[in-house]
Amino acid sequence: MVNFGNMMKQAQQLQKKMAEAQEKLNEIEVTGSSGGDLVRVTATAKGVFKSVYIDETLLKKDEKEILEDLIIAAINDAKTKGEQAAQEEMKNLTGGLPLPPGMKLPF
Repeated sequence: MVNFGNMMKQAQQLQKKMAEAQEKLNEIEVTGSSGGDLVRVTATAKGVFKSVYIDETLLKKDEKEILEDLIIAAINDAKTKGEQAAQEEMKNLTGGLPLPPGMKLPF
């Protein structure tokens, strides 16, 4: 017979660990870059963007579209790195067990 008291205790511990993992994702910062590091975007692992760096050499009127494309590429790079950091944090939480394919993190 299953001890429901132990199950509830384990569920509460897991819930606490999940909350701690969510907070940690707010603290983990990743930097995405494009154009050979001429454009960099910094964000948290939860996807909150913190800063954008644009090298002065890109600030030419006739290269506006190139700059816009590089910014989008840097944002996407940062997003990918943030997702990877979040997955790594979740692996730490689950004792190294990877999430099933297609399963999204609850945060």
